[in-house]
Amino acid sequence: MARISEVIFPRVTGLVITCDSNGKPDIATFSFLMPVSFEPKYVAFSVSPRRKTFENLKEVEEFVLAMPSREMLDKVWGCGTRSGRDVDKFSLLGLEKEKAKVVKPPLLKNIPVQLECKIEFIKEFGDHYLVVGRVLEEHITKLDFQPLLHYSKNVFFIPTEKVIVE
Repeated sequence: MARISEVIFPRVTGLVITCDSNGKPDIATFSFLMPVSFEPKYVAFSVSPRRKTFENLKEVEEFVLAMPSREMLDKVWGCGTRSGRDVDKFSLLGLEKEKAKVVKPPLLKNIPVQLECKIEFIKEFGDHYLVVGRVLEEHITKLDFQPLLHYSKNVFFIPTEKVIVE
């Protein structure tokens, strides 16, 4: 039987930044994510309860969703293959943090799009939890960047063509 990620693809890839109640941040890669509402803006992602991200979200119900560009592929892979329990991914991968305007988790420097979010809904579905966050603040430096699209495991796609339907 095929993995769900191999039959619904490609999926946009984002970085979810969280922190624990002491303010210690963590960052992880997610491709099970989506926009939920235009106004007000909501985003959602699903997370395994085994991940450090989930532990942090239970302590501090806030997160930053950062949308990396193709140039960050190595850092995105590093954020998704290492645990925040074992290593400081920010230091290891050379990711620079900066203070967010509203939420406790930090922003990243040099990211095209970042959304500061407050959790408004979290519920278990199978082996993951669905997390819905309301966007409280937007940080957009570039909208015409090439996002990373994820297939499964270590396979990613990079869009190379824009097609307009008339």
